[in-house]
Amino acid sequence: MKLLTLNCHSWQEDNQFDKIKYLAKIINEKDYDVIALQEVSQSLKEEKIDSKLKKDNFAVILKQELDNYSKDKYDFYWDFSHIGYDIYEEGIAIFTKRKILNSESFFITKSKDILYWKARKIIKMTINYDGKEVDFYSCHLGWWNDDEEPFENQVKNLIETVDNNRLTFFMGDFNNNAFVKGEGYDYLLNSGLIDTFNLAKEVSSSVTVKGKIDGWDENKDKLRLDLILSNKLIEVKSSKVIFNGINEDVISDHYGVEVHLNI
Repeated sequence: MKLLTLNCHSWQEDNQFDKIKYLAKIINEKDYDVIALQEVSQSLKEEKIDSKLKKDNFAVILKQELDNYSKDKYDFYWDFSHIGYDIYEEGIAIFTKRKILNSESFFITKSKDILYWKARKIIKMTINYDGKEVDFYSCHLGWWNDDEEPFENQVKNLIETVDNNRLTFFMGDFNNNAFVKGEGYDYLLNSGLIDTFNLAKEVSSSVTVKGKIDGWDENKDKLRLDLILSNKLIEVKSSKVIFNGINEDVISDHYGVEVHLNI
């Protein structure tokens, strides 16, 4: 099984359409089973194509590009958490080439007000992988020292939804630097989640952010914010950072993480 997670920083990037095309090209080449995406936005004022999706939805355009390689190989589910920059519905998505058994989204923050930028939703998808039901979450969480929306509360609400009878993966931008001890990353591990990076037989750089980005305005350090976690011990063949200028071109203010594993 091959997995990818990426915070897309959608519609904040220069040459955005070229970067979507490049992302589709790499997905096609790598043949990922599941792709979790964050900051997947659409314009408030854009024309609707159904009850939820609009014509300029990042995921809709990515799907169109993927269809150019293989029609309907990948399907996706998208929902949005809050209004961003006053003009976007900022959301999350999961793409998969496997059969989707169920998809849902839910808030993990105390606030469910889409006008409040700290409101956070999660997507949960159940797929059929060679006869096994496997759960995947696309996650975009808040920060450790946030009195209004505590990180601990978000993790607690997330874990309460897990069916531990099934293998489950938590993929995304957790907004907590894994290099810092005693904060959000350790809280995730102490909550029973397992970092696939720590299980991998082969690893590359774990850094997924360099320097200042939205939400980390004063940052000058190398950060590891983007993770693929599991609820069970599994065989992880490799964990690699991608779209970092070394392993494929940079297409976002975050780098991606891909894992190759055997379940």
